[in-house]
Amino acid sequence: MKGRIGRSLVRIYAMAAKEGRHIVRDPRTLYMSLGMPVLLLFLFGYGVAFDIDRIPLAVVDQDRTESSRALVHALTASRELVSVGELPDPAAALGAFRKERAVAALVVEKGYERALLAREVVPVQLLVDGADALVANQLLAKADALVRAESQRLATLEVGERTPPVRVKVWTRYNPDGRSAFYMVPGLAAYLLAITAVLLTALTIAGEWERGSMEQLFASPIGRLEIVLGKLLPYLGLGLLEFLLVVAFGMTAFDLPMRGSGFALAALGLVFLLGMLGQGLLVSVIAKNQTVATQAGTMSSLLPSLLLSGMIFPIENMPVVLQQISRVIPARYLVHGLRGVLLKGNGLDVLWPDLVALAVFAVVVIGLATARFQRRLA
Repeated sequence: MKGRIGRSLVRIYAMAAKEGRHIVRDPRTLYMSLGMPVLLLFLFGYGVAFDIDRIPLAVVDQDRTESSRALVHALTASRELVSVGELPDPAAALGAFRKERAVAALVVEKGYERALLAREVVPVQLLVDGADALVANQLLAKADALVRAESQRLATLEVGERTPPVRVKVWTRYNPDGRSAFYMVPGLAAYLLAITAVLLTALTIAGEWERGSMEQLFASPIGRLEIVLGKLLPYLGLGLLEFLLVVAFGMTAFDLPMRGSGFALAALGLVFLLGMLGQGLLVSVIAKNQTVATQAGTMSSLLPSLLLSGMIFPIENMPVVLQQISRVIPARYLVHGLRGVLLKGNGLDVLWPDLVALAVFAVVVIGLATARFQRRLA
């Protein structure tokens, strides 16, 4: 029994060494696994951002008093809203919206200062271009917070320095600055790893069929599982290096924190890569053609990992059918795990369900790839 296991390990090592030499000789494989993910993370990380600042704001100041100028200053002092000039009347705001000179217009009606001094309710209008709902919603939230702060300042001036009876203190954990990169980069890392891992192995056995070298494997005493594991192991090592590069680049370029344990991070990455590499092998075994394998591997990893992993759209907001489908998408569990480890400091005591789900997926796809691999040419 021990001798049989030893011979099997020797054959797996020989197959892995052969595949490793092929990887070293092929610069395209190294670029796909090491260069492309870092480049795409850089582009996506800076390009796909939901933080909006320097929003152009037009001003219609019909009061033209010190108080109205103080209100405009309060809204634009933080540079989140930037004044792009004054307009003669509210109707002119529509023209500014059409020409994209402004996204919002602040309308201060005549009598603003007089109403303040008389302690009356002071109406202020904010006209918003709602063509882009994302910008409009963020603009309304920013303007509401700034106006509330100015109202509190004015109330303090009226009644003196008396401490208000109720004080609200907000403490935002894990991402106090509200940076979208902290939320997006872990999702992007899982997304890029899923695509490259599947494509790396989707071309291996399919390439053997096209080159006609599969006959040599059939003539050797190596078994199906030994071939699958031998081809998988070199790409697993390459994938782990890719995983470390992507995480390190995210921490360096986007100041992504590392609050959890490195062991939990490595365990999640290792099991995820096993599953995605196994999926690529399954595709290559079925396709027997590099073109078809590339197309099938891309479609089976790109869209599900992008749309159903929770990377961009919260899974809780999806229809029930899509929520159930997302349970078989490995990227869902890695996205949740990476955010838990990097941002919240969670360990495997919290994230073990994600690890178990990834392990089940890996065992299933590697088993299917082995079962589908037949030692015959037809």
